[in-house]
Formats: sequence, structure tokens, C-alpha cells
Amino acid sequence: MKLMRSALASLLLLIATGVVAHEYEQGGLHIDHPWSRPAPPMAVNGSAYLVINNHGNTDDVLLSAESPVSERVEIHTHVMDGDMMKMRQLDNLPVPAGEAVTLAPGGHHLMLMGLKQAPKEGDRFPLTLNFEQAGEVEVEISVDATAPEPVKMAHDEGHHHH
Repeated sequence: MKLMRSALASLLLLIATGVVAHEYEQGGLHIDHPWSRPAPPMAVNGSAYLVINNHGNTDDVLLSAESPVSERVEIHTHVMDGDMMKMRQLDNLPVPAGEAVTLAPGGHHLMLMGLKQAPKEGDRFPLTLNFEQAGEVEVEISVDATAPEPVKMAHDEGHHHH
């Protein structure tokens, strides 16, 4: 009994400190660390980030997303237009078999358009990702001022070739 209490206390401590992985799986897709930055109280838009790993043998495509915290969710990316970085909406986002696609600040991301309430530090909210092959994948977005370490590392690795 004492061992079980100790194990439970350790698990609760890990959860409280955010060490427990924040990931989801469906089909061949593995979704890591869905997160969002806090938004100012009067913000009308926000963004969400995550890493999509396609461990399957079939390409997939992120078709859309939705969340009850916003009127709509759009898939966006950043592109250079001359010497200006501009945001551009994408119709979808391919997720090739055997590869990872990182949605992170400064790259691909999900725009939460028409926020109904600004996400605050420590909040969590649901987001549904709609894939061509894997179907609907429900995730929970964790609101944090800084990117989770695996997302930072994946984003940095993805930009070595630039």
C-alpha cells in the first residue's frame, strides 16, 4: 500500500510539473505536444502548434481543424515575399509517410480565428484535426508561454537547411 501511494504521488507530481508526455495516436499518426501561447485579453486571433509524425506507410493530409474556442481554425504558413515575411492560408497540409511535420512559430501553424475567449497561461482546450486518411483526431491544446522542448528541437532541426 505504501508503495502504491508513493507511485501515485510521483505520478501526480509529474502531471503537475508538466513532465508527462502530451501526445495522441490514431492510425499511423502520432501527434506530439499540442500547445498555444497565451493571448492578450482582447485578442481576436490566436494560434496553435504541434508535431505530426506519420509512422504509417501511407501519405496523409491535414484537411482542416476546429475548436470550440474560436469561430474557425485555418491552416497557415509563413513565406518570404521579397524581404517581407508574410502569413499565407493553406488549403491543406500534406503529411508524407515516414516523416514529421512541425507546426511551430515562424512556420506552419493553426490560426484560431475569431477567438471566443483569449487562452490564458495554464488553460487547456480541445481541438479536432481532420485528416484525409486518419479521420478526426481529438487533441487537447495546452496553453504555455514557451514551446515544449521537443517542439523547439523539431522546429530548429527543420530549419538547418535554410
